[in-house]
Amino acid sequence: MDATPLLAMVAGSAAVAGMARRTPIPAPLLLVAVGIAASFVPGMPDFTLDPHIVLPLLLPPLLHTAALESSYLDLRANLRPVAFLSVGYVLFATVLVGWLVSLLVPGLPLTSALVLGAVIAPPDAVAATAIARRLGLPPRITAILQGESLVNDATAITAYKVALAAAVGAGASWGEGVREFLVASVGGVAVGLLLMVPLHWLRMRLSEPILQNTLSLLIPFVAYATAERVGASGVLAVVVVALHLGHKSWKVDFATRLQEEAVWKMVSFILESTVFALIGLQLPVVLAGLGSYGGWDVAGYAVVVFVLVVAVRFVWVFPATYLPRWLSERIRRREPDTNWKGPVIVGWAGMRGVVSLAIAFSIPLMAGGEPFPGRNLILFLTFTTVIGTLGVQGLTLAPLIRALKLPKRNEYELTLAEAQAQSEASTAAQARLDELLADERNALPGPLADRLRTVLERRRNAVWERLGTVNEVTGESADATYRRLSREMIDAERAVFVELRDARRIDDEMMRVLLRRLDLEEAVGWREAD
Repeated sequence: MDATPLLAMVAGSAAVAGMARRTPIPAPLLLVAVGIAASFVPGMPDFTLDPHIVLPLLLPPLLHTAALESSYLDLRANLRPVAFLSVGYVLFATVLVGWLVSLLVPGLPLTSALVLGAVIAPPDAVAATAIARRLGLPPRITAILQGESLVNDATAITAYKVALAAAVGAGASWGEGVREFLVASVGGVAVGLLLMVPLHWLRMRLSEPILQNTLSLLIPFVAYATAERVGASGVLAVVVVALHLGHKSWKVDFATRLQEEAVWKMVSFILESTVFALIGLQLPVVLAGLGSYGGWDVAGYAVVVFVLVVAVRFVWVFPATYLPRWLSERIRRREPDTNWKGPVIVGWAGMRGVVSLAIAFSIPLMAGGEPFPGRNLILFLTFTTVIGTLGVQGLTLAPLIRALKLPKRNEYELTLAEAQAQSEASTAAQARLDELLADERNALPGPLADRLRTVLERRRNAVWERLGTVNEVTGESADATYRRLSREMIDAERAVFVELRDARRIDDEMMRVLLRRLDLEEAVGWREAD
């Protein structure tokens, strides 16, 4: 097998995603557009989505990364709206969109239309996270969208299996559908709960960062495969494990955390870039399968289905936001007041992604080997819905947010909260240092003890200095100037180490040790500024 086309596709996707950072266009949209254009280049290899690769190999690490970056506490605080969107909305959209499509498309059975409804019901975790991260949405809206996108794939996949069983003649009843949904959801959560503690325990027992990070890369695949093996939801198992590990990450060795964050950022960047490019590359495959369907007919179907998907989300979001508040005083007390702007953003931020396409490509033949009714049309409508939501909603979401004038995060208040937290932590550290130095076993020469106090004081003051006066010449705060000068000093030391190595006064191994020490110091300064 020649791996060159695959490597070229991955490298090209990463290059386009890198260029997107220099443009106002979100990377997912640019990648999809470039993928569509590249799909018509003569000689372009076939990159047809294989659901047996996307679902077990690409989806777990993407969900794991998104869950690691999410907040367990925020998810718990917004559990009601997240559940209403990730479960209630997906089932509502599956049934309503499927029923309406069956009325719209002549000859398409209701069961096939319900399969389409399940396929295009879930907004995508990768798309939601990428767009929300770039636009800087208000924290609560971001938490709700991320929480929804982490769980809704499990609901959609289960609904798809039930609808598919009915369509192929497996005789799935409503009772069997409910039972399968409960088994998948409860089982997925149970598998995640069973795995999260021993996996965290194992991480804590591994002493070398490289082993800990190797385990970290394997964890999402282990969780997904284990759950799927017992008929449960691999998606939920991955999310539960990742939320627990992310919440407990402070217990892991600092070197492991530094490496793990860098590794997962790289993995996420490569996979996200590749996934969105793959979406665009599917167009020739989708068009080739339309067969007898007329061009104008399928174009009309695509527009109507896109409008239905967008409208049905609003039909669900507004009642799901306000009805519980009107009916329950407890919810009104527990949740902050919500004006109409929040539901508008949540309703419009419903971009679909690669999971929908992967599920659509997994539609099998009928029991007798006959083609699945409307399979090619379902593929086409799934593709156009994904492209439409990414293009229309993705491009207009930022202008919509600006037009609604949503409250932005107050950077001064955030910095002040950070400074107060650091001050409390530094006070505790100072008390602990004094306690340790009072013990004869920890006796240090005066200059070394003073150095510890100086480092602590520097950490305490760094955030406050960001709120302080600004250098009239450079426009920098005192803290920014301090960090810039620190980097200049480190660069000077680094250059000397290289010169000493080149002059053979130190060997390469010693140079790497010295440079790593500087790298760690520079990383600490960079994180303080982040």
